[in-house]
Amino acid sequence: MKEILESLFEEFFKENKSLFLVDFSMEAFKIDIKIDGDKGVKISDCIALSKHIKNHFESELDDYNLNVSSAGLLAPLKTHRQFLKNFKRKMKVKSKAGADYVGNLVNVGEEDITLEWSSREPKPVGKGKITVVKNKLIAFDQIEKANLIVEFNKL
Repeated sequence: MKEILESLFEEFFKENKSLFLVDFSMEAFKIDIKIDGDKGVKISDCIALSKHIKNHFESELDDYNLNVSSAGLLAPLKTHRQFLKNFKRKMKVKSKAGADYVGNLVNVGEEDITLEWSSREPKPVGKGKITVVKNKLIAFDQIEKANLIVEFNKL
């Protein structure tokens, strides 16, 4: 059944090029599908994928709880395409080495990302502090977890 579902995803995403699969799991009588889109995900997108899947099965899905939803704003980023979608946004990345980095996503490569942030540091000569712009290159295989930081503008 898993192979059939994966081919149905492929078919659906070929027709809906701005949408993509983030996560898919099958457990005892539960199918959970998380999708994202280059311009976000609407409820109608989730319904369309759900109907697309149900239309290809007769009664086989009657025993399963099928859940199709958006990956969500606060959910960790999992795919390369999610990083591309969130270019220039502020995020927190925890590396597998245990270090945390908070900065703006300024580059998304094939195998890594670059975060950039400003830091106040003592002047090399004299008293006071200067603002220094820092960058950190992080390989995808070294990312433990990456989340967007949601900021609201104060009025």
